[in-house]
Amino acid sequence: MTLDTTPALLDGGQAEEDAAVRRPAAPGESSRASRQWWDRNADDYQEEHGAFLGDDRFTWCPEGLDEEEARLLGPAGSLTGLDVLEIGAGAAQCSRWLAAQGARPVALDLSYRQLQHARRIDLGRQSAPVPLVQADAAVLPFADRAFDLACSAYGAVPFSADTAALMREVHRVLRPGGRWVFSTTHPIRWAFPDEPGEEGLTATGSYFDRTPYVEQDEHGRASYVEHHRTLGDRIRELVAAGFTLLDLVEPEWPAELTAEWGGWSPLRGRHLPGTAIFVARRD
Repeated sequence: MTLDTTPALLDGGQAEEDAAVRRPAAPGESSRASRQWWDRNADDYQEEHGAFLGDDRFTWCPEGLDEEEARLLGPAGSLTGLDVLEIGAGAAQCSRWLAAQGARPVALDLSYRQLQHARRIDLGRQSAPVPLVQADAAVLPFADRAFDLACSAYGAVPFSADTAALMREVHRVLRPGGRWVFSTTHPIRWAFPDEPGEEGLTATGSYFDRTPYVEQDEHGRASYVEHHRTLGDRIRELVAAGFTLLDLVEPEWPAELTAEWGGWSPLRGRHLPGTAIFVARRD
């Protein structure tokens, strides 16, 4: 697709401070809210986190676990010539790393503005552009068995209302034996306030409450939606879709990392897992 680099005309206004509630949110409402939120906030997100993410770094999480070290997609040298789908790619930083390993990545994101940042980075580097696709991860616009690998670093999965359908779609577009590796907020975090300080260390909610977190305007229209699943839910979704779970990685907070990222902090990282990375294989 062709993307310009001028500011997008964004639909959907937003109050200065939307109310945070826990309530049901259907797939259509969740998808619409996520697209609009990321279109509105992509500039600030890339400005705030761009230095940490880099232009061609594949980092799985705020804890800073890089694929260069972790090799969750496969051993060094094994990516050459593989077709890889990055889901919820943002500015396609991970896809550029994959391309440097000899893979053929496609970067998919729901947000047009995030993909504009991907094109901006490619133009600034004067490098071969990463192929970009704007689409919902639960309705992938690809043929069956089109990819050897699929990956997502905090993209799409937490924001999808129907992750069982998302898992089925990823299974459909993967070739037999292909890996699906994705990172998301560790489910245990949903029992704790999303705060980096001491208040974030005391459980105030139920881990088993799957009611979505919604920010909404004065008319009740969702501007941001995030969905919770337990570890068991995630594993059952993967198995039901036809995957075998190979590993569940819970990165520890490194002693040398002193920066905070939202609710992630050295303090909380010493006590609670912040990220869960699921490594699965298509049967």
